[in-house]
Amino acid sequence: MRSAVAALALAFAMPALAQEAAPAEEAQVETLADISLGAEDAPLTLVEYASFTCGHCANFHNDNWDKLKSEYVDTGKVKFIQRDVYFDQLGLWAGILARCGGDDKYYAVSGLLFEEQQKWLSGSSGEEVAANLRRIGLKAGMTEEQMTACWDDSAKAEQLVATYQKNAGADGIEATPTFIIGGEKVMNQPWDDLKKVIDAKLAEATE
Repeated sequence: MRSAVAALALAFAMPALAQEAAPAEEAQVETLADISLGAEDAPLTLVEYASFTCGHCANFHNDNWDKLKSEYVDTGKVKFIQRDVYFDQLGLWAGILARCGGDDKYYAVSGLLFEEQQKWLSGSSGEEVAANLRRIGLKAGMTEEQMTACWDDSAKAEQLVATYQKNAGADGIEATPTFIIGGEKVMNQPWDDLKKVIDAKLAEATE
């Protein structure tokens, strides 16, 4: 079995795994359930499709996530779901790390990946990127052995890719971040404009 570091080292030369999987193979792989934040019975569901290597996604997280969470998620108005998009191999390995600590730690690790995106992506080789990602995992309380086991779990990687393909295909996702707010696809936009969409959808949902 190829080690995690070796696999990451190939990331710069390999095409995106998400684009390689054949539809027939996808149908045979069990997909994973969403990990949600907020009240299950919230009147509005907001889904964000995001890539861990997407600069605009990092900007949205760093500039707007705290406002979205405090105003809508923590108040019980919105159930939030992040769905990872794997446009490249490094995004997939970051996604594996995000899930490595379990569902309870997913959003905490995801936040670190966005907050430190420029730092961990700055590695000039697969080995350097692997070391940067390991530092994030250690900061989140994972062990070296735990991270290696997660990255070596090819079955879980296949599940993540199949889940991405199924969800993104169904919602017609072509760029990140893209939002599904109350069932409607909404492209990335300034916070004040996005807030108007959320408020309008909330008003519809609570009429």
